[in-house]
Amino acid sequence: MEKDRALTLIKELSNARGVSGFEDEVLAVLRHHASGIGELSEDAMRNLYFRRPDRKDGRPVLMLDAHSDEIGFMVRAIRLNGTLEFVPIGGWVASNVAAHRVLVRNNRGEWLPGIVASKPPQYLSEADKKQAPELSQMVIDVGASSEREVKEDYCISIAAPVVPDVSFEYHHERDIMTGKAFDCRLGCAALVETIRTLAGETLNVNLAGVFTAQEEVGLRGAIAASQTLKPDIAIAFEGSPADDAGMDTNTVQTALKKGPMLRHMDARMITNPRFQRFALDTARKNGIPVQEGVRTGGATNAGVIHLSGKAVPVIVIGIPARYIHTHYSMASYSDFENAVKLACEVIRALDESVIREF
Repeated sequence: MEKDRALTLIKELSNARGVSGFEDEVLAVLRHHASGIGELSEDAMRNLYFRRPDRKDGRPVLMLDAHSDEIGFMVRAIRLNGTLEFVPIGGWVASNVAAHRVLVRNNRGEWLPGIVASKPPQYLSEADKKQAPELSQMVIDVGASSEREVKEDYCISIAAPVVPDVSFEYHHERDIMTGKAFDCRLGCAALVETIRTLAGETLNVNLAGVFTAQEEVGLRGAIAASQTLKPDIAIAFEGSPADDAGMDTNTVQTALKKGPMLRHMDARMITNPRFQRFALDTARKNGIPVQEGVRTGGATNAGVIHLSGKAVPVIVIGIPARYIHTHYSMASYSDFENAVKLACEVIRALDESVIREF
């Protein structure tokens, strides 16, 4: 895997603006980087499918999944003073939202800068300073002074999508990436690099990938995608929340620079223990660093994929990312690289007899 090419892919995916339901820019990046590797197609939800040209009847179908959407907001109303009321799309904590820069898409397709308004401390009472803010009390300020100006000059309407205004950076000497939407643009990049690495190799499965829409609002794209692909086995890539910042070292299960994380359980799935053990053994056999996690909250597309059809063994390969579901995330390129290596080695080792044992 060429590092510069992979970093370019990650940068373009992270910078692309694609809140749930508005994944168009992300798909354009994915189409550009995945073109020529296999067949690409879309469905009405804007799930983007990849299929290798060498598929054969009778071989098990292996589904690779990564979701293309990110958390963000939608304009709910325009106030008389020109500020924008908004609702969250995906899981936000209100205290992480105020005073941050955002981009609002207008009717001409332009992304206009705005700020989530916050009161200066001079205007707050002592009681206000101690009270946690609520999203319903916040507005976005794009610099307008009236409702008319927003609609006629800025060309912003209700239902306009809103995303964090953040640019990707990579610090070579520290091997640290910073940017937005690492959940799950790192997974999307890993899926692309996996199918690119395996291009031309003879496999014992029919490999199909899908970049699914609207994961952050209920795993919706994966429901449609699993019905379409009808997989026999699957791997879900994720940007998984790292827990190494501010946690006790004895309980850390998803740290940066320790390799991808294979989760045994979350709120929507208990991972098939046989497939999970196979993946862990494959990692150790090939000298790939890997972490194990047991999660009581959160979920991934694996939660609906494993319940599709006749039931599907699924593992989640998570790339640790600090501070997901905020404006900024941090991750290590080495974890991304090892996630791709692990996926490739697992896929190479799969065939019908192995899958039947799961």
